[in-house]
Amino acid sequence: MSHDDETRTPLHAAPDCLEGLLQRGRGLGAVRAAQHPAAAAPFVYDGIRRDWKWDQSDSRALYQARLIRDLDLSPTPVVDQLAGNEEECSRASSVLELLALAGSEEAREGLRAYVREGEHWVRVLESVSTDWPAEWWDDLGDVARGRIAGEEYPPSAAEVWTRFGIEVQASPFAPRPSLEALSDAQLLALLAADGTDGYTKIDALRALNVREPIEALIPLVPSLGTADGRRALPRLRRAVDRLGPRAVPAAREWASDEREWLASMGADVLADHPGPEALPGLLAELSEQWRNGEWCGPDVTANRLAHFGAAASEAAPVLRRLWQHTPHSYERADYLRALAAIDPSGPDTPHTESLWDCEERTRLLGIAHAPAHPETRGRIATLRDDPMETAEVRAAARTRLAIATPSRSA
Repeated sequence: MSHDDETRTPLHAAPDCLEGLLQRGRGLGAVRAAQHPAAAAPFVYDGIRRDWKWDQSDSRALYQARLIRDLDLSPTPVVDQLAGNEEECSRASSVLELLALAGSEEAREGLRAYVREGEHWVRVLESVSTDWPAEWWDDLGDVARGRIAGEEYPPSAAEVWTRFGIEVQASPFAPRPSLEALSDAQLLALLAADGTDGYTKIDALRALNVREPIEALIPLVPSLGTADGRRALPRLRRAVDRLGPRAVPAAREWASDEREWLASMGADVLADHPGPEALPGLLAELSEQWRNGEWCGPDVTANRLAHFGAAASEAAPVLRRLWQHTPHSYERADYLRALAAIDPSGPDTPHTESLWDCEERTRLLGIAHAPAHPETRGRIATLRDDPMETAEVRAAARTRLAIATPSRSA
């Protein structure tokens, strides 16, 4: 259970009751809610009215929209919430936008009416214009042109404003040129050249980070700090992380460098790829994080323990408790991945439940690893066909079902 750091007052309900499951976005909460819609309804609306996310990396909107739809609950309380403050309006809008995609006329018209009269209409219009078909909002141009003059701040560069002929604030920064057309060798040459400015080096790292990791980057890493020598260039850490264990030998030298940023990067690489001597310390660290109720950070420990496979089996019970109790839903995927590496023959319940989870990464793991049985296949088919679901999850669901159901001609 999470607590307020100063008052130590419980913030979330118990993790095994319906309210607590729904607050955490657990798949089991969605399953139980479907069995008891009337009991679940107040908690569903409360989850939209109040923000139970641990931080902004956690997701809830799709989970909540599905609950409204699947439990056949009225969208009216969510439409009414649009009239609240900016944060309340934003949470309601995110749910209603998805419900509209799933066919809710009340959700769609509620948002369109809010654009005509609501206080925070600018953000709502920008959002719906991104995710909805143009014909659902294109007739609001006269409304937008009539209302925008009363706004204190100019609109952003969202496409909807230029489409409506509304002048937007020019960006003070020119867009950076793309270096994606350059070869790996050319990008590495830019990074190695003393005359290359820092912004161009960042662009080169950006281009490298969408390709296969390049081991030739490793000897260049110590030269890729900012001009003041205090930090690594943006995107360098991502490039080093993608190299995985190939960066370990160099990281041993980086870890003792007098430059703090390089020493820190080297230490992190070594910690992310631990040797056998690190196992007892990591097991103790995970247990201590659990005892202290630390909901930010155990995911890093879990990922490091996953490298040990079955040798870290002592961590499995703690990982399961973290997976069940954490209010920080974004980290559940890391616990699930670590469990699969450490205890692959353990209970398959977490992967099956994850097909209903609020987090995209967790649903993807559920699709990949949940055992093949009728309930699982049915749920994966639902994810494949759900217009509210993300493109990545729908694609993964199609692939899993295609593998499970070979063609008749095969």
